[in-house]
Amino acid sequence: MSSLFSYQPLIPAEPATDARGLPYSERYGDVYHSPHGPWGQIDYVFLRGNGLPGRWRGRDAYTVCETGFGLGLNFLGLWRAWRADPARSRRLHMVSFEAHPWRRDDLERQLRAHAGADDTRPLADALLRQWPPLLPGVHRLDFEQGNVTLTLVFGDAAACVPRMRFGADAFFLDGFAPARNPAMWTPALLQALAAHALPGATAATWCSAGAVRRALREAGFEVTREAGFGGKTHMVTARWTGGGEGDAPRAPAPTGHVLVVGAGLAGAGVAHALALRGVAVTVVDASHGALTPHGGHVAAALTPLVSRDDNTRARLSRAGSQRALARWLDLPAPAVPLRCGTLQLTRDRGRGTGPATGRGTSTDRDADVDAHAANVAMLAALGFPSEWVRAVDAAEAARLAGLPVSRGGLYFGDGLLVQPQALIDALMDMPGIGRTFARVLRLRPGAGGWIAETDGGALPAASGVVLANAAGTPALLAASGLLERLPRLARMHALAGEVASIEAARLEGGPRCIVGGEGYLLPAVAGACVAGSTYVHGAATAEITAAGQEVCLSKAASLLGGAPAAALSALASSLRADAAKAAPLPGWAGWRAVLPGRLPAVGPVPDAPGLFLATGYASRGLSWSALAGDVVAALVCGEPVPLESDLLAEIEPR
Repeated sequence: MSSLFSYQPLIPAEPATDARGLPYSERYGDVYHSPHGPWGQIDYVFLRGNGLPGRWRGRDAYTVCETGFGLGLNFLGLWRAWRADPARSRRLHMVSFEAHPWRRDDLERQLRAHAGADDTRPLADALLRQWPPLLPGVHRLDFEQGNVTLTLVFGDAAACVPRMRFGADAFFLDGFAPARNPAMWTPALLQALAAHALPGATAATWCSAGAVRRALREAGFEVTREAGFGGKTHMVTARWTGGGEGDAPRAPAPTGHVLVVGAGLAGAGVAHALALRGVAVTVVDASHGALTPHGGHVAAALTPLVSRDDNTRARLSRAGSQRALARWLDLPAPAVPLRCGTLQLTRDRGRGTGPATGRGTSTDRDADVDAHAANVAMLAALGFPSEWVRAVDAAEAARLAGLPVSRGGLYFGDGLLVQPQALIDALMDMPGIGRTFARVLRLRPGAGGWIAETDGGALPAASGVVLANAAGTPALLAASGLLERLPRLARMHALAGEVASIEAARLEGGPRCIVGGEGYLLPAVAGACVAGSTYVHGAATAEITAAGQEVCLSKAASLLGGAPAAALSALASSLRADAAKAAPLPGWAGWRAVLPGRLPAVGPVPDAPGLFLATGYASRGLSWSALAGDVVAALVCGEPVPLESDLLAEIEPR
């Protein structure tokens, strides 16, 4: 599944100054802000030029689009002005595009030197605390309890602007000078920006070049040339006069409350994201206590994927892991994930599923060397930062794991160890989320939205409904007369699986990081390590079995070497020798809801206003929970969507 767009690695900004001491781009031969100071230009050109703060007053939300994030000074100035205005909009969004983002340490030094205003320094510190790794794609940063959002899009603006979904009230056009970086001022790019303009949208720029004014007019703006700031004679303001409603999500913000069907990772992620935006939510699910989908699920792992061509699955996985980090790392214990890292071993190609008792044959060693070289070359081509992922040989892998391992692979510093039920409980333990324990039988439209009929009677009408009930989704859609329009959903199937729990003392205390490959072995939680997992097609029930646990243990043994691998193999052998009589180890069994292509269905149901899906997460529920929750919440609330449109198209319900 290749990306629709050819991959281009990010090239970071490099620190430099000009003769005046101003931050300077040697790539483009231009400075990052006016020699007369950044704050005066921000206030005069971008705020005043867009009628701010007046234009956001009385609004529920206000969205600004910026070309050229640079040092982030425009964002900081915008945020500062919003904070200072008691009549401000309830929420403020900025969507900003940057082809050459700064490394965090370099950005910190630049902001220390050039963002010295007392009232912006705390804002700069907050920005730095959330500054993402330099990975291409969309990064959502939340401030002021989620009332200020920054959607950073790292990549070439010409490719990225058409792929984003948002509606803009104002545009800050702030690329380097057209003579230095003409790509930021082309008619095609300005047309693409105009496609996001909401009625009455405005634009402002310090640049008054005739070609820029003409391109803005051709894009549908009424252009005015005004007195410029500092040493510039002129600047430009513009007002959108074209038709259309921008590229904002079509669904209006709910006026009542939203019903979320399902209380697993999908439902919790959606409910949490909606409640953070001030939406009243009711979560309905028939199970509770130990009978919840993840009751007894001691530990699980969230690890991103990489591919040589940065394909759709890799991009979605990366977005999901980054969103989980942003949403979950401030949760209380025991819900907060452990950022222990993941060692993803190169897939075993024919050495069997037993333990690695030595260095293997010369053929094995040659294969390891070749695999490591291939990983190094792949990551060099992708240009991902080494703190996010790096290639490791078997020796370094063993040092990271704290145990002997069978081979090298990739190490992801942001791999997360999660206690699923604790996470779910924490996500739903917040103001604005209510719980109802019932089984939803069907949905029907009614006055004020959707009415859910349950085994305990009809629930009050909800302005929106999100189906996050995994393998139960097709039956509920069918009972509601909605499945025929969704042939992919009709092909969903439930796949059983289980994991085994092993005393960490048997494994020298267990690995220090997540170890994955054909299976996985997790660091100890409450004195036990989880090994997984099985995939059982056509099972009547999801249950813990000796045969299934033998598979889990054998997979885990194939990842390790030495005494820990031998211990796992011995346990597996004891289960295999007499599976009918062997008592299974502690563990957990559950279901995966799998759709064709193993990608979920997330987004609005066609021709059913107010009805959304967040389902079919398969075995990557942790990867999808936070991202899909924010995607659905953004669509429900009409705010910038934190995912590119080509990726949204891959997961839209159909």
